[in-house]
Amino acid sequence: MIVIERALLLIIMLRVLSGSIEISAAALMYKFNDLEKAFYINSMLALVGPVILVVTTGLALSGLTEKISLTRIICLFAGIVLIIFSLKSK
Repeated sequence: MIVIERALLLIIMLRVLSGSIEISAAALMYKFNDLEKAFYINSMLALVGPVILVVTTGLALSGLTEKISLTRIICLFAGIVLIIFSLKSK
């Protein structure tokens, strides 16, 4: 029997949920067949991506706290903050 870590299982489930949201959004865009509505749906997806990124990274780091130094954890979170900041900046 395969044993899977709880953090890994949560990350997998979040990624499946994220992918399902993306596919559902694409189906809605196709169904509505309207550029304005597609733009609105796409804007909502821009919120989902960073949230999933932060949550999955946090889960992974919580599972790896014993294996990764505090300095590396801080650097990883700083990188995530910079990614999100760059998405929001003009």
